Amino acid sequence: MTKAVVLLSGGLDSTTALAIAKSEQYDCYTLSFDYGQRHKVELLAAQRIAKQFGVCEHKVLSFDLGQFGGSALTDDSIAVPDQPTQGIPVTYVPARNTIFLSLALGWAEVLQASDIFIGVNAVDYSGYPDCRPAYIAAYEAMANLATKASVEGQPFHIHVPLINKTKAEIILRGGQLQVDYSLTISCYQADEQGRACRSCDACRLRAQGFKEAGLADVTKYRS
Repeated sequence: MTKAVVLLSGGLDSTTALAIAKSEQYDCYTLSFDYGQRHKVELLAAQRIAKQFGVCEHKVLSFDLGQFGGSALTDDSIAVPDQPTQGIPVTYVPARNTIFLSLALGWAEVLQASDIFIGVNAVDYSGYPDCRPAYIAAYEAMANLATKASVEGQPFHIHVPLINKTKAEIILRGGQLQVDYSLTISCYQADEQGRACRSCDACRLRAQGFKEAGLADVTKYRS
């Protein structure tokens, strides 16, 4: 089997991406990040999901993007919006996916894995510029210029199996792969028990996805 590094936040999208990688017969190595996010409880979900999927190895890397601030997810002085926003929202974390992919790329090169999976989505993506197809293509091109493995003939491929899917389509695909979405946490301000707020963009898109998919919403809410 071929090795793949899968970015796993513990949320709905990244878990579906992991399920797809497993269904395509990859040996999966999952990578999560404790980056100073307010919804750190998602890391517990990621650990449970990695165990359920029987991944080869699960790593959690720690660094504090809260030292920079600039995002409602890493700066407690910036409120998470409880209404839909226009443009790039304050929950955007500067350069987050670039940082995440760079660390995944480093681990992939050490593992001699040519494949990296990330659950970014450009349909229900809440305005994040680092979830667009053009960004992924540019990052893949950079990765294949910047690494010893690619220079020596082992190029990297960034897999984005959800990039053009709606949230409902993602949920239905996960259902086909028997993903237990009750294990996942998507909320930007989930409490210590992993219960969601119902009002942030992530909760709104998730609930809308279950509704459009015609499936019961298995999310645990605070009220």
